[in-house]
Amino acid sequence: MTTFQIVLLVILVLLIAAAAALYFFGKKAQKKQAEQQQMLESAKQYVSMLIIDKKRMKIKDSGLPQSVISQTPKLMRGSKLPIIKAKAGPQIVTLICDEKIFDSVPVKKEVKAAVSGIYVLEVKGLHGKSLPKKEEKKKGFFKRALETAQEKAGAKPLK
Repeated sequence: MTTFQIVLLVILVLLIAAAAALYFFGKKAQKKQAEQQQMLESAKQYVSMLIIDKKRMKIKDSGLPQSVISQTPKLMRGSKLPIIKAKAGPQIVTLICDEKIFDSVPVKKEVKAAVSGIYVLEVKGLHGKSLPKKEEKKKGFFKRALETAQEKAGAKPLK
């Protein structure tokens, strides 16, 4: 074997080992995340609250209790989280919002929210008003032309 073949073989073995390690770590992390989601779902309560403000901010600047900040990993402290300031009953609280629903949370409106600890899982409108739907972006000229061409060709089902 030439040295080039030996080097390629070593690189191939390292890549296979790295892929196997990532596969097993990913599976373990997915299992852990499913358990955490189940715990959040079991502890959720519905609370009516007035949303005062919502922002993406660093956990250090968010106004969360010091015990929460000290429990977060050091690498996570620099990243930005979706934070909601809300009035729940007589007190103003700072909550962490789920990333999936952060854009649909209305500001300066009263909502009924599913809260688990300091984490907001879902938000529903109160007083019979539905929450504003997320507006779809306007499609550009080329995007519309591509869709109509696909419809005419039969590659895409008709609307």
